[in-house]
Amino acid sequence: MRVDLRGRSQDQSLSQSPNSIECHDVVGVDSEKRKTSMVMTLDSCSSALEKYGVGSCGPRGFYGTIDVHLDCEARIANFLGTPDSILYSYGLSTMFSAIPAFSKKGDIIVADEGVHWGIQNGLYLSRSTVVYFKHNDMDSLSKTLENITSKYKGTKNLRRYIVVEALYQNSGQIAPLDEIIKLKEKYRFRILLDESNSFGVLGSSGRGLTEHYGVPVEKLDLITAAMGHALATEGGFCTGSARVIDHQRLSSSGYVFSASLPPYLASAAITAIDVLDENPNLLTKLKNNIAVLWKGLSRIPSFTIASHPESPIVYLRLKQSTEDSVFVAASRRSTLDKCKLPVGIRLFVSAGHEESDLHKASESLERVAAIVLGGRN
Repeated sequence: MRVDLRGRSQDQSLSQSPNSIECHDVVGVDSEKRKTSMVMTLDSCSSALEKYGVGSCGPRGFYGTIDVHLDCEARIANFLGTPDSILYSYGLSTMFSAIPAFSKKGDIIVADEGVHWGIQNGLYLSRSTVVYFKHNDMDSLSKTLENITSKYKGTKNLRRYIVVEALYQNSGQIAPLDEIIKLKEKYRFRILLDESNSFGVLGSSGRGLTEHYGVPVEKLDLITAAMGHALATEGGFCTGSARVIDHQRLSSSGYVFSASLPPYLASAAITAIDVLDENPNLLTKLKNNIAVLWKGLSRIPSFTIASHPESPIVYLRLKQSTEDSVFVAASRRSTLDKCKLPVGIRLFVSAGHEESDLHKASESLERVAAIVLGGRN
């Protein structure tokens, strides 16, 4: 749902377009409110375009690897504190490819029922046996792991994985990583964590869910993320041990058979990480904006906020659904998306928003809810 928070007329230029609370740019790296950061990113892209051209014209394993790809992989690994990283040319293809690269037919994957479509497709392509547990429910996860361990006791060469999102796109909830790690170690599973919505957002310096919970990053076997959210570019990455990364360079379809990420996008990613690393005030502003919007939305009697208080993905749902009212939900899903979580109005909070923007958004929603829903709670 796009809300015009400035009241600009339709004939104004694109550069004067209103702030949006549907945009995934949660850190505000490409917001006009962060002009210095934007100029740095654009300069980086322009320099890369002049030096390398638009595309690399080939997969990484042939003639598609350029020095800026290696620099970007090293910058991501250095930022997250992992030994190595690998770049993918499309955000969703990261999950499409990384999961099947490790989990095959006959292996077991235990996944949260609320994972987004990119992960769902990766699970399907792996041809593994997939068992879902209730969304963010650690009791359900524990019972599922216990049942699988008991059922396959004594089975040799069985690879077993837990697949979760750090910050769920379909609910705005944050995964309790500390508890998941304990269960992983108890039942001896591997973990694949998708940080697409939490990278650059959670933790004191934006390093994601591991920093948020104070969990050593080496406790995770595989971390994936799309770069189209906090980094305001395109592509995706996977990070982890050198062994995990090297395996993907030969066995991951999205890396082996796809043209590599355009160099200017890799350059933009490097600059965005530098901006994030050097401007901790961006995260402070983001967290303050989330609190401001929560306070405003909490006044609306017909809605309940279903997301985590620290999540920039804010989910609104009706407190009570009635047969005589029709409500248009903004969190639409593809017909291919098998997520069973209820839909709702999904808002994205950015560090680029001003408090006045967020007040106007919550007040607008309050007015519309009063008109459409009347006095229903």
